[in-house]
Amino acid sequence: MSKNKHEAIFTPIGLNYDSNGRVEKSVELPPVTKKKHKSLGLSDDDVVGMFRQMYLQRRFEERAMQMYQKGKFGGFLHLYIGQEAISTGTVYALDDRDDIITAYRDHGWGLVRGITANEGMAELFGKATGCSKGKGGSMHFAKAENHFWGGHGIVGGHIPIAAGLAFANKYKGNGEISCCFFGDGAVDQGSLHETLNMAQLWKLPCIFVVENNGYSMGTAAHRHTVGEIYERANGYGMKSAMFNGMDAFTVYENMKKIADDVRENSIPYFIEIRTYRYRGHSMSDPQKYRTKQELEEYQKTDPVERMKTYILDEKILKEKELESIQEEIEQEVLESIDFAEKSPFPEPEELYEDMFAGTPYFHDR
Repeated sequence: MSKNKHEAIFTPIGLNYDSNGRVEKSVELPPVTKKKHKSLGLSDDDVVGMFRQMYLQRRFEERAMQMYQKGKFGGFLHLYIGQEAISTGTVYALDDRDDIITAYRDHGWGLVRGITANEGMAELFGKATGCSKGKGGSMHFAKAENHFWGGHGIVGGHIPIAAGLAFANKYKGNGEISCCFFGDGAVDQGSLHETLNMAQLWKLPCIFVVENNGYSMGTAAHRHTVGEIYERANGYGMKSAMFNGMDAFTVYENMKKIADDVRENSIPYFIEIRTYRYRGHSMSDPQKYRTKQELEEYQKTDPVERMKTYILDEKILKEKELESIQEEIEQEVLESIDFAEKSPFPEPEELYEDMFAGTPYFHDR
């Protein structure tokens, strides 16, 4: 019997990458755009609005984490801290009637699509005044009237729904597109590949976006996927792109161009946006897979601070004016906690509401 002369490898190594289980660095971030806001077609008010949106998401998530730690609500809590430029840049690039659907890291997406801090915090607390009437919780924020079709708890489970939304838009000929967001951990799900195949066959106006924050649940991207994620589109003859997700202007510039192409030509697109989450996969994540030094390195590219610095450097607002905005948002989030605590829980008879179309029939025994 011949002996294997090679070192035994017991962990995934990706393409031309051999770590054999060592802690490895997350994704490499590509360069950000050098364009200023006016050359991108953004006004001063747009820039201030972007900062408001990102800062609201940041403070909402930080307060949500505190409430979770105090035992105000339970279950899972997946925080969006660090990824706010993606949601904000995208919403400014899309039309208000375009459909957005995402996975369970959904608080930021809900906030930029019109869910108020009150509605969001009440939903976390399981209260009837929440955006999903207290029955969805952290992973199921939604506001259908604003074309935000929710967060979804099953990894990759919402991807086919995004194609369905795009099919409906194409069928109606309304000029709207759908945009689907999911993490790098979902790229190996069969639902993604089945949907990409169908979307390209039917030329559905849908943008499939991987928010690659580097670690899925806790495994570095290059240890769970072969090659570059965005290149998977090549297997379907689909257009693709990859860009930096830590800068709102970069996200806006790219998403605007892609959305215009998808809308005009009724084609799907597959995108990898590289970003970084500052917190664990969820609140139960000990984060043993990355170093403190790496986290500090990525925080130097913080999207909220980047926008704040830009506003001051371009003299769009003075520092006191920015501080006033931050104080307003801080108060808004604090008031949402008070609102959530004082709100009622759903009534027991609401258990079967919003579950069935028509009249459901239940057996007594």
